[in-house]
Amino acid sequence: MEPTVEQLKELFRRSYLLTKIFLPIYLVRIDERTDDLVILAGDEIEITVDKEGRVGYDQTEFQNDE
Repeated sequence: MEPTVEQLKELFRRSYLLTKIFLPIYLVRIDERTDDLVILAGDEIEITVDKEGRVGYDQTEFQNDE
C-alpha cells in the first residue's frame, strides 16, 4: 500500500515538528486495516493520518511494572 499525497505531506509536517522538539520517531507505517498512516513518536505519541490528510492524535500510556 502506498501513502497518498496528502498523507505524505502530513508525514513531512509532523516529522518536522516532532524532530524540532527532539522527539524520536520510532515507527511510520500504513495500517492495512484502515489505510491510515501511523506515526509512533516519543514515549506516548501516536499520530494517524487518513487518506484525505486529516490528522488524529492519541497518547499511549505505557505501564511501568516497577
